[in-house]
Amino acid sequence: MDYDCLIVDDERELAETTCEYFNLFDVRAAYVTDARACRSFLREHRVSLLLLDINLNETSGFQLCKELRQETGIPILFISARTSEDDVLIALEIGGDDYIHKPYTLRVLLAKVKAVLKRLNSDGTSPERETWSAGPVRIDPESRRASLENGEPLKLKAMEYKLLSYLIRHKNRVIPKEELFSGVWGDVFAGDGTLNVHIRHLREKIEPNPHEPVFIRTVWGVGYVFQED
Repeated sequence: MDYDCLIVDDERELAETTCEYFNLFDVRAAYVTDARACRSFLREHRVSLLLLDINLNETSGFQLCKELRQETGIPILFISARTSEDDVLIALEIGGDDYIHKPYTLRVLLAKVKAVLKRLNSDGTSPERETWSAGPVRIDPESRRASLENGEPLKLKAMEYKLLSYLIRHKNRVIPKEELFSGVWGDVFAGDGTLNVHIRHLREKIEPNPHEPVFIRTVWGVGYVFQED
């Protein structure tokens, strides 16, 4: 079964209330209360977005996020009562896409989730039945996973996955930077520095020699192209 959102929170009453509220507004949601149940749920269902608490019973949300990032580029929004700036930075550094402080209002949380789901649907990276490939890269939008042609999984953060997917879906076409900002980052602010860092990270993961790229090529003054001869 397909779900828009999976809530992973050991506060069962809060998770249940949030889940019920989401479903009232046509966001198909479910909840689990620990990391083991989360892993099991993701094996059995397709999920578009994860709401993840940091404090879980037998492990931390940070550890679970790092494990999931080995396998999937699904958007992960952290929800936590912890307000330390270090916690926020860690969450974003290990692959989280946002950090939402508790206590939250259900209306605001729903709006944030709907915004992410809308971007997923509009940029073409929501789950589909087709598979995309170019050069040494294979992308399965259904599971939101990327791998090399030898089967080795690519460990991508969420925005790296979205950028690589966009480049591959438009392979052999020069894509202006402005189109990448709009198509990948949407209404989230991004500039040349952000784009350059993501391009560098992708090259390090897929190019034989990242310093002399043969797949993700720069077109100076314009943008980038994923070249497949």
